[in-house]
Amino acid sequence: MDNRPIGFFDSGLGGLTVIPNLLENLPNERVIYFGDTARTPYGSKAVSTIKQYATQIADFLVSKDVKMLVIACNTISSTCLEDLRVRFPQIPILGIISPAARKVAAICTPENNIGIIATKVTTASGAYRERIRDFNPELRVFDKATPAFVPLIEEGIIENEIMDLTIHYYMDDFIRENSIDTLVLGCTHYPLIRKNIEKIYPGLNIINPSYEIIGRVRQILENDGTLAGEDNDRENIFYASDLSENFENMIQKILETEKSNLNLKFKNLEL
Repeated sequence: MDNRPIGFFDSGLGGLTVIPNLLENLPNERVIYFGDTARTPYGSKAVSTIKQYATQIADFLVSKDVKMLVIACNTISSTCLEDLRVRFPQIPILGIISPAARKVAAICTPENNIGIIATKVTTASGAYRERIRDFNPELRVFDKATPAFVPLIEEGIIENEIMDLTIHYYMDDFIRENSIDTLVLGCTHYPLIRKNIEKIYPGLNIINPSYEIIGRVRQILENDGTLAGEDNDRENIFYASDLSENFENMIQKILETEKSNLNLKFKNLEL
């Protein structure tokens, strides 16, 4: 048993979409989350800059004695995972791409046309294509950078005509030209616009990496004997580099609860 928290981090608020699945499936676990809201989005930045920011955040979370680091960001996972594992060999560090790639390979056949939507950096890295084909080299995978989604989501522009028009702009030709039938939401912000996508393209099979990663978290904790006990009375703490009212509101919207119901604490931290 190990009641220490799990450290989660993202370039902003997108990684919050992982948390409800954790709380549902592993209710005894506690979280320290860091969203780099002051410097988001990461998806169009230089890889060297992303690595610098990710190292700063990981250093902070490790200083809080977390028992695991979960990179709840596809951009960071695609560029920094191995560097962080070398830097912190003492704790397990999990990226979000491999669990989703394993799911795709498990449910798809060569007859499927798999689409990945992600940031510029994640798309350019080829991480999803490579990992999916590691599990099944016969699968057909296409990807599309959709950089405007993250800033719109960070501003709360979701249930809005502007978002729907942006989805049409990026995805209409992509889906039609490649006959996409399976879509991977290759950014943890994108589950927040899943309903928009389903409304516009109702026939798609959508895979949400924010959900798939929790099964891997459970597996590691069980294997290491570090699951939290039922007596865990620690707080869930959410840090942001720019603790705006929107960040707090989005936490409560994503978790579908008032912060008092889950013993949440919000803190501002400038790295």
